[in-house]
Amino acid sequence: MAERVKLLGALPSPFVYRVIWALKLKAIPYEFIEEDLSNKSPLLLKYNPVHKKIPVFLHGDKPVCESMIIVEYIDEMWPQNPLLPNDPYERALARFWVKFAEDKGSSVWRMFRAKGEELGKTMKETLEMLQNVEEHGLGEKKFFGGDSVGMADIAIGSVVYWLEVIEEVVGEGVIFEAHKFPRLHAWIQNFKQAPVIKENLPDRDWMVTFFKRRREAMAASA
Repeated sequence: MAERVKLLGALPSPFVYRVIWALKLKAIPYEFIEEDLSNKSPLLLKYNPVHKKIPVFLHGDKPVCESMIIVEYIDEMWPQNPLLPNDPYERALARFWVKFAEDKGSSVWRMFRAKGEELGKTMKETLEMLQNVEEHGLGEKKFFGGDSVGMADIAIGSVVYWLEVIEEVVGEGVIFEAHKFPRLHAWIQNFKQAPVIKENLPDRDWMVTFFKRRREAMAASA
């Protein structure tokens, strides 16, 4: 009997959606366990005692933590619909852009939390991140790995889709403008229209409301 798959998470976390997309692209059935991050469950604390963060992926009783490590585990465990290219060099390129998203994508969340001078700094960092991906990431390809959604698309998609929401919530103008980033804009449209992704994207209007409330609550508590 196959070991059961469970995902501990809270929505609309982009890190949780990375894992959801990978599971859906592989057609792997799983149980989603919603976490209340203000009152973390014994299950979460048991299976991620180091960071106590979501997502946590359970394969039977084996926990895997950190979103892109989980995605890589899923890709290795279930080889159908591979998320990394066969060619070693192309795999290395995909891993480079995954690492880039991990290192630079955090500017979006710093922007969400910032105000005043710090907000301007984080917006500049986010702009530089987008410029690097625009100039060096895609070339003429539909997706980072070629013709289908792969691991780098999952990593960067979880940055760009949430950025489109966060810049509206922050209300300091649009960073991600189509005329400045034509390749990246074409790519995010292709990404959002890929059937599995389209069926598993959080609603944008709901996210705007959610993050506006979060930002207002942060300002009130500060």
